[in-house]
Amino acid sequence: MAQTETRKRGSKPKEKPVDRDMLLKAYRTMLLIRRFEEKAGQLYGMGLIGGFCHLYIGQEAVVVGMQLAIEEGDLVITSYRDHGHMLATGMEARGVMAELTGRSGGYSHGKGGSMHMFSKEKNFYGGHGIVGAQVSLGNGLAFANHYRGNDRVSLTYFGEGASNQGQVYESFNLAALLKLPCVFVIENNKYGMGTSVERASASHDLSKNGAPWGIPGTQVDGMDVLAVKEAAEAAVAHCRAGNGPYLLEVKTYRYRGHSMSDPAKYRTREEVQMMRTQHDCIENARHRLEAMDVDERRIKQIDDEVKAIIQDAADFAQSSPEPEPSALYTDVLLEG
Repeated sequence: MAQTETRKRGSKPKEKPVDRDMLLKAYRTMLLIRRFEEKAGQLYGMGLIGGFCHLYIGQEAVVVGMQLAIEEGDLVITSYRDHGHMLATGMEARGVMAELTGRSGGYSHGKGGSMHMFSKEKNFYGGHGIVGAQVSLGNGLAFANHYRGNDRVSLTYFGEGASNQGQVYESFNLAALLKLPCVFVIENNKYGMGTSVERASASHDLSKNGAPWGIPGTQVDGMDVLAVKEAAEAAVAHCRAGNGPYLLEVKTYRYRGHSMSDPAKYRTREEVQMMRTQHDCIENARHRLEAMDVDERRIKQIDDEVKAIIQDAADFAQSSPEPEPSALYTDVLLEG
């Protein structure tokens, strides 16, 4: 006879034990992203970064938690708020920062800028500037794996603003129809450009947006890296088992404006400060590590390592040469 486990009414389930080394790794990567973005903001203010620049400050737990749940060979594609995704996939801070400054040492040799970087080696397929365009491309990545018969999974990120784009729903339909191994990740940071999601979306639970196509979904606290990891593991396992796509709405928050040109006057300073002081993903991870008796010197060592990496990246980005004029004619399709 099968045994069942019962709990007393009102009692909470026991929390899963946390792997300290895993949490240290997550803390380091989130801190690396935070410090990188802060430095990018400084270089932008100095006029060393041109064009558009969308910072990921505040949202670090989303991509770090997702990356902890995938395996070598899984694929990642995202929108224009992409520096954090690059670093989380293992792309070098030097190459990312050099691309931001338009230098030949960048991942796209200085021709892609903030929104258009790629790394085939790290299975990172962009960085896309058109709102929602990467969702159908993520479907394409998933279809390639489906066609080849492997068990690779595609993580396709987009924001809550893009979630109402028509091509997103077309992608849902195709992914469900063909049972594509694609995890759709909505990074809901509450504001699409400058408009609150409450004013832009009739759906107040975006994790249910795939329901008409039978796509299961889950809402996740995107300020908690462990919660993201746990939800991501379930979603990835669902896809890897051949059960079709899965939708995660990861509720997060960006501290800066939509882009560097956005003063973010559509929200109060008190709201931003509340999120920083009460829900910051990096501080939450630090407190957990302290509760696990991780030595303060270990935390300080990580902080110092990250600071050195970012300073090295900034120095490299400013010293790397600009592309030669002839580079305008490379990596483009020419009709004969």
